[in-house]
Amino acid sequence: MTAEIDGKPKDQPSWRKPAGMILILFLILLWCGIAVTLIEQIDALHFWLQLPVYVILGIAWIFPMRPLLTWMNTGSWRHFPENKGNGASDET
Repeated sequence: MTAEIDGKPKDQPSWRKPAGMILILFLILLWCGIAVTLIEQIDALHFWLQLPVYVILGIAWIFPMRPLLTWMNTGSWRHFPENKGNGASDET
C-alpha cells in the first residue's frame, strides 16, 4: 500500500528535481562565465591578493544553491522544517 498525500502517491516523481538540476547547471555555468571574465583583473594582482579572491569565488557560488535545493525538496523557497536544528522538541 502506498502512502498518499492529497490524493497523490508520496513516491511519485516531482518535476522540480529535474528542473532544479538544470537550473543548478545553468547557475554554475553562469558563475564560471563571471569568473572567467574577471580573470585578467585577478591575474594582475599579487599572489597573496589572488588567493582570497579565488577562495571566495570557489565558495560563494554555493550560497545561492540553498534556496534552490530547498525548493527542489519542498516546493517552497523559504520552507524550513520546524524543530530541525533549533534544539526544540515536541516531547514534554
